[in-house]
Amino acid sequence: MNTPICDFVKSYDDKNCIRAHMPGHKGESVLGFEHLDITEIKGADSLFEASSVIKESEENAGSLFDACTFYSTEGSSLCIRAMLYLSLLYAKKEGKAPLILAGRNAHKTFLSAVALLNLEVEWLYGEGESYLSCDINADTLDKKLSKMQEKPAAVYLTSPDYLGNMLDIKAISKVCRKHDVLLLVDNAHGAYLKFLEKTLHPLDLGATMCCDSAHKTLPVLTGGAYLHISKSADELFKDKAKSALSLFASTSPSYLILQSLDKANEYLINGYKERLFSFAEKVSSLKETLKNNGYTLVGDEPLKVTIATKAYGYKGVELSEILREKNIECEFSDPDFLVLMLSESMSESDLLKIKSALLTIEKRGEITDTPPVLSKPQRVMSIRDAVLSLSKTVFVKHSVGKVLASANVSCPPAVPIVVSGERIDESALSAFSYYGIEKCEIIKDKC
Repeated sequence: MNTPICDFVKSYDDKNCIRAHMPGHKGESVLGFEHLDITEIKGADSLFEASSVIKESEENAGSLFDACTFYSTEGSSLCIRAMLYLSLLYAKKEGKAPLILAGRNAHKTFLSAVALLNLEVEWLYGEGESYLSCDINADTLDKKLSKMQEKPAAVYLTSPDYLGNMLDIKAISKVCRKHDVLLLVDNAHGAYLKFLEKTLHPLDLGATMCCDSAHKTLPVLTGGAYLHISKSADELFKDKAKSALSLFASTSPSYLILQSLDKANEYLINGYKERLFSFAEKVSSLKETLKNNGYTLVGDEPLKVTIATKAYGYKGVELSEILREKNIECEFSDPDFLVLMLSESMSESDLLKIKSALLTIEKRGEITDTPPVLSKPQRVMSIRDAVLSLSKTVFVKHSVGKVLASANVSCPPAVPIVVSGERIDESALSAFSYYGIEKCEIIKDKC
């Protein structure tokens, strides 16, 4: 597979011409890659008006994912905003309400997009101990949609979630088609799912649109992502995809990230599936070894190892510190879980070191305390009105009864405990304390 973006940049760099254009480093090396960092000069194409090398590269990616694929240099966050904007246009076209049914474990970017677009959200709740997961099933969704007199424009779900739990997207997509509702999937953690022995990618399972953070699981620079649109989707989505992305994006996309997305196409077509299959088997073996040695694992995502650490006698943050001392840096940890995100770019030696490190940690008595049970908070105002209200920062101990303004949660995991516009109750206060959140933003005139 050709790499048109990379080829153009190399050709331009080889000319050694005077760069009387952005960026300011002019190709002179400080970090070592500046000579490949360009802007939208003649021939380089333009990301949101792509007609040459970028368009060709996106079509290459689309052929790999069997989709209409568009690049983002601003992560899945940009793609999520674009998906929701496209859903709003579709709702207007079809005479539907601007309503989204969304899994409660949505990323905070979803909330910012809802606020900007003035969408209405109705939350879908699942069972389970962690607010990071939302085990929505097809039957429950079918019953929910059947009872609704006015159907939503779309259902929005996160799969895989941060803990590696995957929803039955195939069954859920059938329900969405039955009720003539779009299915949008935040697949930020699952770009590689397309290339498993049997694909688990959302588009192959019936989703209308999804975002993939290429940088999370593929050899792509941080910020590289895809917006995928099903080939069977309404033409509106494909026609308006670029304008949807450009509405929220920087007018200065990173050509370094674009080159990494471009180069990834070549990487994915040259033996990636075989390497991934072999690596996934090794990860599966690692998981079995850990379970056989007393560890409790959760989630079913193939390349994510998530340990429910309390069963082994440790809090997740404690276990992550032990691994850090052994020169192993984890993706995420909280009081209950430790998450290792793996990819086939890792060596067999890396896996052996992870296994050895975990097996040398002595098992202790089980920690029996559980996360606080979150109630369904009272909605006082819309997400948009809350986000755009004047606010002030308070210590969480002073927040009970107040209305949350912005969901200022860190990433990872970037999943809000309370959503903008909801009243903070005692269960939320307990959760804030449990997860180490000390301050929050509340609406001034609701104090």
